[in-house]
Amino acid sequence: MAEMKSTRQAYGEYLVELSNKIENLVVLDADLSGATKTNIFAKECPDRHFNVGIAESNLMGMAAGLATTGKIPFASTFAIFGAGRAYEIVRNSICYPKLNVKIALTHSGISVGEDGASHQAIEDITLMRVIPNMTVLCPADAIETRKMMDAAIAIDGPVYIRLGRSDVPVIFDEDYEFEVGKAGLLKTGRDVTIIAVGLMVGPALEAAELLKAEGISAQVINMGSIKPIDVDAIEEAAIKTGAIVTAEEHSIIGGLGGAVAEVLCEVAPVPMERVGIKDIFGQSGKVAPLMEKYGLTAKDIVAAAKKVIERKR
Repeated sequence: MAEMKSTRQAYGEYLVELSNKIENLVVLDADLSGATKTNIFAKECPDRHFNVGIAESNLMGMAAGLATTGKIPFASTFAIFGAGRAYEIVRNSICYPKLNVKIALTHSGISVGEDGASHQAIEDITLMRVIPNMTVLCPADAIETRKMMDAAIAIDGPVYIRLGRSDVPVIFDEDYEFEVGKAGLLKTGRDVTIIAVGLMVGPALEAAELLKAEGISAQVINMGSIKPIDVDAIEEAAIKTGAIVTAEEHSIIGGLGGAVAEVLCEVAPVPMERVGIKDIFGQSGKVAPLMEKYGLTAKDIVAAAKKVIERKR
């Protein structure tokens, strides 16, 4: 059985490793360090960790200020608060002046579970990717989380890293390489392409195996870099398979599905289906039943793949 670890846990652990390499790295949190796992960093580097209290706009403003002094701040809280409540500060104080702030927000999507709709950020990718100068990344597992953190530090400017609460299977090995703006081809196929992100990469791979058992050849692409997005990979997939399915734990409006649709309509229009949260709020519950209720399982991806193949014909 695959190792299970949440991307937020991987984030907290790797911050400590980075602190030993990067002296000007600092971490800020808004009274949620136990949940975002920045408490791991706080324990090891107490003089470089700042708890700003329940004041998310202040969190982003302080991160912006620290960036102007040469620090590399990682600002963390729940995605609903960092991307929602502090949106105007992120836009005007971080992205507009293109400051070197890394915004790593946890508890995204409906996999937040029992906290319910008020805490389930299903529109954060949409909000972050529409802001000029912002890079938007979303890891599929613990290893990709670390690779994305390295990539974020190499960028001189704002980066949003979307992290989750729940444990997810570790898909990649330590040799995995991540590059901003590049997609990862995880499985080749000829009949349909499944483009997935975050915790939906695992179900996408499972769906490909289920389709294979029915004689359908599906290729799977991991689109961890949502902005910039890999236009060439999308175009090549559309030309090769003639049918696209996107899979995300986020609203299909403006998220991965929206981003891929924008590319397809410009460079290679083909039939497309979007697996994700429709125009609806989440609700409180256990993760597995919520994923099933909102159509975010391997079987939902299979159904979408069959539908889009039929449309292609």
